[in-house]
Order: sequence, then structure tokens, then C-alpha cells
Amino acid sequence: MAADFEKQSYWHHRFASETAFEWLTPSATFISFLEPYLNASTNQRILHLGSGTSDLHVCLRKKGCADVTNVDYEPLALDRGRVIEESFCGDVVMKYAVADVTRLRADLSAPSTFDLVLDKSTVDAVSCGGEAAFLAMARGVRECLAPGGLWVSLSYSATRFDLEELPFDVCVIGKIPTPKAKVTDPDLYYWCYLLRPR
Repeated sequence: MAADFEKQSYWHHRFASETAFEWLTPSATFISFLEPYLNASTNQRILHLGSGTSDLHVCLRKKGCADVTNVDYEPLALDRGRVIEESFCGDVVMKYAVADVTRLRADLSAPSTFDLVLDKSTVDAVSCGGEAAFLAMARGVRECLAPGGLWVSLSYSATRFDLEELPFDVCVIGKIPTPKAKVTDPDLYYWCYLLRPR
């Protein structure tokens, strides 16, 4: 039976014991795709969706990006995020907000304020809840972006953003080969997408 990735109860149970986990690829690999879009010198405002127990926020901070809002709808994940930041950086300067990524406008107090929105397979988890949940997330991200803002998303799906109703133009900026158990296994990839508002 597939996991209920779209349900908050799944994440509450998981984060009760999980202290660190990286979806799809290490954050350092994902950061290599983000670097062209990071601009620490301009106090770039970054929204990290579904931060979970990843260390992506620490990688961002090491690149000089401190104006990061880490969002998850499970408070335990945010508590772990603060611990990870303090452990690696010596203090906590980033923001942590409990929010449902399918209800960003309702859950975040300042829409249209982010220069860059990031997710590392959060879009995959939300998509388990169906097309309506996925489109609610996409529309919410669109509303949270400042003029000129971008969304960078890492997904296991080569067709994740193939929807006409999507309020973004989408391009693939990279793909990461998945690990193979045997040399004869087919080549499969994780996909890194850049989304620009229409």
C-alpha cells in the first residue's frame, strides 16, 4: 500500500521519530541547480516549501541566504529545522512557519513577497492528493511570488508540471540520475524544474 504523503497525519507520525531525511537527492546536489538563481547580496527572500527534516535551509544559509522562510504543516518538522540550523550555524536566524502548501494565501500573512520559492519533492507529496491539490499549491506559489520571482522544484516525475491550467511557464534546468541496483537497470532521473509566472 502506498504511503499517504498528502495527509498531515502521515507526516506527524513520521516526524515524531525522524530527525533528518533528504528526499530524492542530497541538498548539496540540489543547491548546484539553484546557484544561478541565488543572490545573497540582494537580501533575496526565499520560501522553502515542505522543509521537513532536510538540511536544504542550512545549505542556503552557507551560500549567504538568510532571509528564508521554511514552511511545513507539521510543527515537529519545523522544530527539527531550527535544531538543524542551530547545530550547523550556531544560531537561528531563519523564519519557520506552520502552513499548508495548498493554502498558502490563507496560511502566510504576506503574499507576493518572495523572490524565490523552492521545493524538494513537496510537489510530489501534494500531487498524491490529486490534481486539485496540486493546482491549489501552484496557484498559491504564484500568489506568493514578487514580480520577477521564480519557483524551482525538484520532482521524481518527468511530467509533473504538464497541465494547461498551470499559471507558469516551465522548463527543465537539470536532471539527476537515480541510483541503480544493477548496471542493466534503465536510466531514470529526478527532474529539476524552473517555473516562471505567466
